[in-house]
Amino acid sequence: MTSISTIDGRRRVVIENVQPVIDGGRFPIKRVIGQRVTVEADAYTDSQDTLICLLRYRHEAETDWHELAMSPLASDRWRASFEVSKLGRYFYTLTAWGDGFFSWRQAFARRNAADDIGLALLAGALLVAEAALRAVGHDKLQLEDFAAGLRTVKPEAGNELALSEALANLMRTYPERSLATDYAVTLCAWAEPVTAQYSTWYEFFPRSCSGDAMRHGTFADCEKHLTYVAAMGFDVVYLPPIHPIGQSKRKGANNTPSTNPADVGSPWAIGAADGGHKAIHGQLGNLEDFQRLIQKAQTLGIAIALDIAFQCALDHPYVQEHPEWFSQRADGSIQYAENPPKKYEDIYPFNFATAAWRELWQELLDVILFWVGQGVSIFRVDNPHTKPFQLWEWLIAEVKHDHPETIFLAEAFTRPKVMYRLSKLGFSQSYNYFPWRNTKSEIETYFTELSSLAVQEYFRPNLWPNTPDILAEYLQFGGRPAFMLRLVLAATLGASYGIYGPAYELMEASPRAAGEEEYLDSEKYQLRRWDIARADSLKDFIARVNRIRRENPALQQNQRLHFLTVDNESLLCFAKIAGDETDIILVVANLDPHHTQSGWVTLNLELLGLDETPFQMHDLLSNARFLWNGSRNYVELNPLVAPVHIFKLRRRVRTEHDFDYFL
Repeated sequence: MTSISTIDGRRRVVIENVQPVIDGGRFPIKRVIGQRVTVEADAYTDSQDTLICLLRYRHEAETDWHELAMSPLASDRWRASFEVSKLGRYFYTLTAWGDGFFSWRQAFARRNAADDIGLALLAGALLVAEAALRAVGHDKLQLEDFAAGLRTVKPEAGNELALSEALANLMRTYPERSLATDYAVTLCAWAEPVTAQYSTWYEFFPRSCSGDAMRHGTFADCEKHLTYVAAMGFDVVYLPPIHPIGQSKRKGANNTPSTNPADVGSPWAIGAADGGHKAIHGQLGNLEDFQRLIQKAQTLGIAIALDIAFQCALDHPYVQEHPEWFSQRADGSIQYAENPPKKYEDIYPFNFATAAWRELWQELLDVILFWVGQGVSIFRVDNPHTKPFQLWEWLIAEVKHDHPETIFLAEAFTRPKVMYRLSKLGFSQSYNYFPWRNTKSEIETYFTELSSLAVQEYFRPNLWPNTPDILAEYLQFGGRPAFMLRLVLAATLGASYGIYGPAYELMEASPRAAGEEEYLDSEKYQLRRWDIARADSLKDFIARVNRIRRENPALQQNQRLHFLTVDNESLLCFAKIAGDETDIILVVANLDPHHTQSGWVTLNLELLGLDETPFQMHDLLSNARFLWNGSRNYVELNPLVAPVHIFKLRRRVRTEHDFDYFL
């Protein structure tokens, strides 16, 4: 039972069903600089009072709340929005009350001559006089004058004074809200850099940048390679771990357990006698060389992202200095990593159940902060789903407290709920199931889920058609059309995407064995020489796709993705619409890399803002232009010519001189 002593029966407003909210306010929603937080809520009362509902918000660095009047919608629903203009956390909540003055004002407007107008004016004068006590300066004097006027005005002239907008504005400024209902939860929005939503990633191995498979690459070689990457239009370069690599149990080419002195090992086997997670592999260079690489990247409009893999090679200094951070087998030896039947004898995972977990957590935070100190603000985190959820929530919050510009990408090919939880905990972006979603049904179902309002509030997909670990079957057998198609789908279905190159643009398609997704002669275990000047490279095609992304705001967000009907299961069609609807992109893709496919696209004319007037579809890839009309239009795609259209919708515009053109 609820005790009457805990109730204030005079607070009669209910606030509920507030959106956006994640898990009842347990986690923050995500926004990037310049975006708005649009808040809706149900607010109502059991009386006839006129309701006032306010949205309250502030940045974490502020102590005072900003307040916005919420607009009433249908069925007791209210809405207001604010823009996030600074990095960091924003807090927001609501308050509402039945307002005495505006209830009086609304009733007064309905009165007629038969009512006691004089008594009603006196009631209003009391409310205004009380507001004058709350006011200051000139406002106080004005309210006192209004109160006096309401007391003395003749009833037949009372309407003009009582319903004055000047009086209403003053009363909005100094309301009686001592009995307001405050929403019980303070919600949070995390404002991140625009790159957290829209970014174009390119991964390469620095050690393979020398152009010679017999010479280990350096950061100086990487600087030269950055010009090539920038020419393709990428703005984030992701480097696999750049730390010393262990010698003990080092893996050979194609992950063989037998090695020779020339084998370079896996960069993910981190740590050797010359250092661990805060050190740089000696053959790449030193910290000064790395900082020069960052500076070179910045001049090209590129951010350097580092891989963070919280695991150790057998030679890592942690193994000797902190054996308590690792699990031991029954014979007393340290447990290496394994995922039966796979064995990773060259890697020791951390034991996060150790009694010394606090010291371990602090050291892992220090690793991130060390690289932040070197100028790194983007981190790709290896297998975060195998580490404690609480670690990530704490660590990311600690980093962002002083460095809110930091972005974390979760490499989490794991169960959906785990993947989503990591995003709620603070990861800015996440890998996902895109590499294995190939059919029309698979793509539509998966991306309908990812673009739903509930998921959008916290989960930002970063779409990768390949990685050093994943050579998808579709790419193994689809040839050049498959590589073109999957790149365009990644670049248009999601605001952020990435490729592992030069394997991608050179269409590397040979698996280590039939039925596997591992590359033959994988760079994870050996140096490679890539002929980036090869005539059949997709680099120019990729550059064009990335330029289309930069020039079209519709492709820089995940909020407005709409699948359209095509009467052929091998053809996929979807629209991306910019928030202000000035930019509409329509993608039509042939998912069959071997055969020409055709069909009829059914457009939602209302969604696209069209009528029966002819309109132009401008293919931004080929520069071809097609005149379409009405809701049903024919498409045909030969994958050997072009497996996909990226159409920009251009409407007919007539000038004052009766000259038509398409805008």
